[in-house]
Amino acid sequence: MIDPASSAAAQGFCACHVCGLVVPMHNEESPARCPRCNTTLRFRKPDSMMRCWALLIAAYLFYLPANLLTMMETGTLISYRKDTILSGIIHLWNNGNPGIAVIVFIASIMVPIFKLIVLTLLLLSVRRGSRWGLKHRIQLYRIVEMVGRWSMLDIYVLTILAALVQIQSMATVKAGTGSIFFGAVVVLTMFAAMEFDPRMMWDSLREKESV
Repeated sequence: MIDPASSAAAQGFCACHVCGLVVPMHNEESPARCPRCNTTLRFRKPDSMMRCWALLIAAYLFYLPANLLTMMETGTLISYRKDTILSGIIHLWNNGNPGIAVIVFIASIMVPIFKLIVLTLLLLSVRRGSRWGLKHRIQLYRIVEMVGRWSMLDIYVLTILAALVQIQSMATVKAGTGSIFFGAVVVLTMFAAMEFDPRMMWDSLREKESV
């Protein structure tokens, strides 16, 4: 009889991470392929933590220059400005555009740092084998995964902002060096979230039950 409290992996079943089909597997050393979408099946992503840490550390390194270097250069007939993300937000706020300033602040500062902090927390909890707040951590990962689908919103906001500046003031706008690092942070955090295997968070609970 199958114990309903045991995990699917303990019973030799593996769910396809692409289509969700549950497939019986004999062992992890000889992974099968999903009969529906032909994806290689594994109980856990190989080297998931190592890859996620590498991407996350690189994102942290790029996050500082992304915020400290010039993001946008704006020129008119009488003035020329070089703005970082934060100085651009302040400029928008002081010039009667608080709505756009809030959007840029959320999309360009809050969202990236939120993803970095949450992924770091999840990796540390897996590394320590923590069983505390498992359901809350799963919810945090789902939020990061959901936000990851809209990660390029950061770049879109800046593109729309550049278009608005050009239309309203007939100015010339070009991206600064900071935009390269900013784009790298967005891409790296997206890949880090993809590399993280949330099933690892349940392993500590399974180990506790097997003791």
